[in-house]
Amino acid sequence: MRLLVTGASGFVGRALCAEAMVRVFAVLPATRTSCVLSGLGATFAVGSVDESTPWQAPLAGCYAVVHLAARVHVMQDVAADPLAEFRRVNVQGTLNLARQAATAGVKRFVFVSMWV
Repeated sequence: MRLLVTGASGFVGRALCAEAMVRVFAVLPATRTSCVLSGLGATFAVGSVDESTPWQAPLAGCYAVVHLAARVHVMQDVAADPLAEFRRVNVQGTLNLARQAATAGVKRFVFVSMWV
């Protein structure tokens, strides 16, 4: 089964991807910028996660999505309105991904967040 993991370069994302591979999932790790993760290979670069991020390509053929990507740990924020930026990424970006996943026929959507 194919599994899309957003935020794959983070602490939880790396561990989840590694465990999913052990359990014989075909893991597609997604990150903001293209990179190579040890043991996972190249990631799918999505750029900014927001209300307009196109997810059709990585969602094609996916059984499940684990959404870990979020705007967190911004120590020196330069955004004019940090709360609006937080909502754009963490709320609108998540809703956009969830809607596209449903349209693509994804069976499971797991959203992991520390912030409500």
